Amino acid sequence: MTTQQAPHAAKTKFSTVKIVIAVSAVLLVVAAAGFFWFFSRSSAVKMTTPYQAVLLSNGSAYFGQLEGLGTPFPVLRDVFYVQSVQDPEKKTVSNILVKRGKEWHAPDRMILNANMIVLVEPVNPASRVALLIAQAKTQ
Repeated sequence: MTTQQAPHAAKTKFSTVKIVIAVSAVLLVVAAAGFFWFFSRSSAVKMTTPYQAVLLSNGSAYFGQLEGLGTPFPVLRDVFYVQSVQDPEKKTVSNILVKRGKEWHAPDRMILNANMIVLVEPVNPASRVALLIAQAKTQ
């Protein structure tokens, strides 16, 4: 009886080795895919224009030079925003571009929570915003 069980035991041992190799191969592929996904996801996105428009989930929009897009805390430098000003006599509203940094705490940059960014768009160098930024820098 032991001679008949020996071929069966060898066959079972061979099948177990095949299963272990197959499972190891699948785990290796899954680990490699996860590694690639993690590092491709966490790499910063490069912007090709000097300024970007950043819309936050609270509705605020800022224009500036965005660094570290794709990271948890991107930084916006040289920040501008649009402020609406009402003429009390004419009751008309006009929009002006304001450089951030004149506030009491004089911020030189904004460190953003990436989860609060709704969208980022490049500011075309020939756009009205880019021209107003260039004008503000000469004053």
